[in-house]
Amino acid sequence: MNNVTVQTTIGEMVKQRPARSRVFEKLGLDYCCGGKLPLADACAKSGLDAQRVLAEVVASDNQSLATTDDLIDADTMKLSDLADHIQTTHHAYLKQELPRLGFMVRKVAAVHGDNHAWMIDVDSVFGAFAAEMQSHMVKEEGMLFPLIRSMGTGQPGPAHACGTGLAAPIRAMEHEHDNAGNAMERIRALCDNYTPPEGACNTFRAMLDGLQHLEKDMHQHVHKENNVLFPKALAFEKHCNETAGA
Repeated sequence: MNNVTVQTTIGEMVKQRPARSRVFEKLGLDYCCGGKLPLADACAKSGLDAQRVLAEVVASDNQSLATTDDLIDADTMKLSDLADHIQTTHHAYLKQELPRLGFMVRKVAAVHGDNHAWMIDVDSVFGAFAAEMQSHMVKEEGMLFPLIRSMGTGQPGPAHACGTGLAAPIRAMEHEHDNAGNAMERIRALCDNYTPPEGACNTFRAMLDGLQHLEKDMHQHVHKENNVLFPKALAFEKHCNETAGA
């Protein structure tokens, strides 16, 4: 078991043991876009006792020793395999779920917006989020992921063919991840932590449930990229460049 302290970043904690993400999900701690923060700083921002949270993490570790972890251990995967996993799992989920949720959000806002004015804002925020994520996936699948896959083959990827490396496209993707995280936080706040209002119809409830699942999947998705895939790809690129220049 890896030793962790309140000075360990929460992204590193989840990278070491993916099941820890459940603790952070429960407490509302951002381990994906905010994964570079030490646990102490992340807890301070949220008004939580870092030592108590650390104790929950350790308890989660002890419990998971006796169970089968159903979360992917991204850190053990090859770069190409991890890129494939993200594309076939999280991108595929978004491509199916964003249109479905978009339809429900628009419908609920149109039908219930007069009585629940916050749904008008949810519709606006979700629409911008969905549009950016669609564009985001096109860029990752068309440029960044092929470049990362090519690194293991020694063949130039599309960005290398244009004389560029990984740093710039990764910075752009991380910026868009930040935008997505901010959008999901805004939606959760508007929806009162996805709590159905009194008398909510089944479509209203299904929409809130779908948004909650979307946020959880986005946390796993962004964590695997920001805290595992991107740092490993940058380190591998640096190693290749140093080897080539030796």
